[in-house]
Amino acid sequence: MNEILEEISGILWGWPMIIMLLGTHLFLTIRLRFPQRHIFKAIKLSFKKDKDADGEVSQFGALATALAATIGTGNIVGVATAISLGGPGAVFWCWVTGVFGISTKYAEGLLAVKYRNVDENGKIQGGPMYALEKGLGWKWLGVAFAILTALAAFGIGDTVQANAISTIVRESFSIPTWVTGLLIMILAGLVLIGGIKSIARFCTMLVPFMAVLYVLGCIAILCINHEYVWPAITLILKSALCPEAAGGGLAGGTVMMACRYGIARGLFSNESGMGSAPIVAAAAQTRNPVRQALVSSSGTFWDTVIICALTGIVVVSSIIAYPDISYDNGGTLTKMAFSKIPYFGEPLLTFGMLTFAFSTILGWEIYGERAAEYLKIKNINKYYRVVYVLAIFVGATMDLNLVWNLSDCLNALMAIPNLLSLLFLNGIIVHETKKYLWRGRLDRFDN
Repeated sequence: MNEILEEISGILWGWPMIIMLLGTHLFLTIRLRFPQRHIFKAIKLSFKKDKDADGEVSQFGALATALAATIGTGNIVGVATAISLGGPGAVFWCWVTGVFGISTKYAEGLLAVKYRNVDENGKIQGGPMYALEKGLGWKWLGVAFAILTALAAFGIGDTVQANAISTIVRESFSIPTWVTGLLIMILAGLVLIGGIKSIARFCTMLVPFMAVLYVLGCIAILCINHEYVWPAITLILKSALCPEAAGGGLAGGTVMMACRYGIARGLFSNESGMGSAPIVAAAAQTRNPVRQALVSSSGTFWDTVIICALTGIVVVSSIIAYPDISYDNGGTLTKMAFSKIPYFGEPLLTFGMLTFAFSTILGWEIYGERAAEYLKIKNINKYYRVVYVLAIFVGATMDLNLVWNLSDCLNALMAIPNLLSLLFLNGIIVHETKKYLWRGRLDRFDN
């Protein structure tokens, strides 16, 4: 079964999916007149509160919860793995994917607020399933997306992250995996019991702290490797755009390999086009769809354009500085780079991976629960939350190769209906953008 799923995953995440996702990024970038130019306005908006607007959490709370789900071990180990497989040029293509992915994340956030729904309990619901149902009349495809998301959350968002945490703790502190699993289960349960408001409050405190700490660690390494930073940037650009990679142990990579692994890692890291982040963006307190769309787009900027790029430069500069180290494993590369910070390097990396993985568990629970609620099964949110928490212990104590491959397949299948909604509703996206952004009416309320 594992071999079959691995084969299917390789097909789903192959060139057709990469072309479909990157093509959507490029199409929306041109169609929306390069919304990337508004990124600093988006960052400024993310710190403002629309207290008089409808919604369950603040704009920043929605952004922090989405970032909690996307900033994970993929930003640390995943980038290094792309470098080991595709050469240093993979960093450039990962960064390019993040830049153009800002447009897709903007469009997803806009549709999520535009077509959000208030249920009988006063809870605001939204996401690609509602855009597919209310915008296109494709309820059957909305149901398919909801089922895929609810199931995918148990994999990439739950058991896989719990396994990563328990493995790190066992290797670093010799604590049995079942002890770690039990502790994570209790901590996550305490946060999740309060629902989206509780998760948003927790993520609002945790995400900025963990991201700043990790970025400071990267800057410290770049200061240590200051002689090799510019050569690293030059090598990344040369490897991305020239027929052959050059430099040290990573020589021999090709542009095609760098492009494939860099784009795939960037897409997987920021989740632009996957349809997960819009689910929490729909709950934001915002006076019109475009405001939250801008705030959502800043998530891809922080996740890939900043954090993934920093990780890439750190790893490549470390390889140039210490060419005798092993470079065939992403985890080894990252650990080697952070070990150059005296005393604090490896503990900082361990703490970063632990907090990133734990925050991903919280963010994906919201995605899965809200997707499950779309299916209109009585009390499904309560049952889902309980099973999700119990699955943490299972994930922490078992081998997850099968779950990894299943998760990859489900995540790829999630993206297809979401991308269809973006492409078929692009006229609505442009209309709303013209109404509020291009005409300078961001402060107006949409009734």
